[in-house]
Amino acid sequence: MVDETVMGGAYDVVVVGGGAAGLGGALALALARRSVLVVDAGRPRNAPAGHVHNYLTREGTPPAELVAAGREEVTRYGGEIVSGDVETAVRDGDGFLVTLDGGRSVRARRLLVATGLVDELPEVPGVAGRWGRDVLHCPYCHGWEVRDRRIGVLATGPLALHQAHLWRQWSPHVLLLLHESPAPDAEEAERLAARGITVVDGPVAGLEVDGDALTGVRLASGEVVALDAVVVTPRFTPRAGLLESLGIKPVDLEVDGGVIGSQIPADANGATSVPGVWVAGNVTDARAQVITSAAAGLTAAGAINADLVAEDIREAVEDYRHRVRTMFEQDAWEERYRARPEIWSGRPNPQLVAEAAGLAPGRALDVGSGEGADAVWLAERGWRVTAADISATALERAAARAERAGAQVAGRIDWVHADLRAEPPAEGAYDLVSSQFMHLPGEARRELFARLAAAVAPGGTLLIVGHHPSDLRTTARRMHFPDMMFTAEEVAASLDPAAWKVLAAEARPRTAQDPEGRDVTIHDAVLVARRR
Repeated sequence: MVDETVMGGAYDVVVVGGGAAGLGGALALALARRSVLVVDAGRPRNAPAGHVHNYLTREGTPPAELVAAGREEVTRYGGEIVSGDVETAVRDGDGFLVTLDGGRSVRARRLLVATGLVDELPEVPGVAGRWGRDVLHCPYCHGWEVRDRRIGVLATGPLALHQAHLWRQWSPHVLLLLHESPAPDAEEAERLAARGITVVDGPVAGLEVDGDALTGVRLASGEVVALDAVVVTPRFTPRAGLLESLGIKPVDLEVDGGVIGSQIPADANGATSVPGVWVAGNVTDARAQVITSAAAGLTAAGAINADLVAEDIREAVEDYRHRVRTMFEQDAWEERYRARPEIWSGRPNPQLVAEAAGLAPGRALDVGSGEGADAVWLAERGWRVTAADISATALERAAARAERAGAQVAGRIDWVHADLRAEPPAEGAYDLVSSQFMHLPGEARRELFARLAAAVAPGGTLLIVGHHPSDLRTTARRMHFPDMMFTAEEVAASLDPAAWKVLAAEARPRTAQDPEGRDVTIHDAVLVARRR
């Protein structure tokens, strides 16, 4: 449950109606890790009934007990439930702004409306007061309780004859009370007689009750027909005010050539004609029982989740493409560096240390020098370093690091603010070209690596290190850009064997910690090649 005095915010789905259909849908959505709010007005159709039948494993459960259990299950998985009415729901961008009574409002990406229906009862005195107790309509819901009892079927609609034959399954003592309906034709009279169903002429003036039990019906003639239960055919009217405000209108429900009510049209999954709005339960299926309403909620929830997944994919692709276009550009790097006083460890990259420690110092190009740890390490060992980076902020930090290492070290480093994609390094100018974890989209990366290779002097070394694609299979912290990752073998294949000797092209394992603090094995893609 939630504190209704402070409720607000946004949800993946707002479910309107907290009966079997609404809770069934909310449970499935909560289990799918969707944020769900159920708004329940607390007016269940089956409130007068003592039991729920045909609900496998919950047979005979009182309706209120079933709802309480459903609420507990929904909230157990993070769903929220509030009491109240939804007064309006209006389109808000790709979703909806939902306003509850009292002025509270939330946003929803999707709506599941499970508001049920109202049973409009025949205007026969006493019927409304006994409804759900011994004035009944559904034998599957109530037939067991009145089995073998005297049952009168009140003929007030097109289902009367069907109802009489149906209820005969539960009792041999069924009477068809014609009330104001015409007498059955000869063929139907024979069918009724064959099944032992008695036809009673004349309007029904009211019910006879003794204490708190129905004893019969009183005809307009004054005659009393002894009965233990009366069956009526209500007119089924969906609670559709909210849906109608969204442009979704009920349609007539016809049975045996007669209209017995209306319901909201929807497809097999509960989708309505308005994108983003689903329905489930009696609001769209007047004849659904509790278990089928719960199942319809589940079906609608699956369709809603699939629709949200499709939207999530569209948004993710749009965001992914934006990040691919921008994340390695100058503005993005400046923002990244300015957000924190230091973003790297301050230690030189381990593969550079492993490969350059034994090389004779010369001219080195440090590609994407960042905060300067690699450049300083090389300069401390006598290298003359050109350290290039796209970020001015990074270069300022790197220069400060070099100054702290001493004037002699700082004097060996030239800091260059450049985008080497647009300003390639001079060809054949460096004895060592080191690119540590330079990840770009595929074609841009291949073009840059070709220019880096061209910058290596004869006898010089090309060192390219990156995150191996297999790292994406681990829980290590990695940005998920498969096209930007590479293997050393791929880079080696781009080098002309006549001009290069590949000294190493491999995935080197090392241990790292994932965001949960667990040790994981990751791999660096390492290419070491010498220009002939």
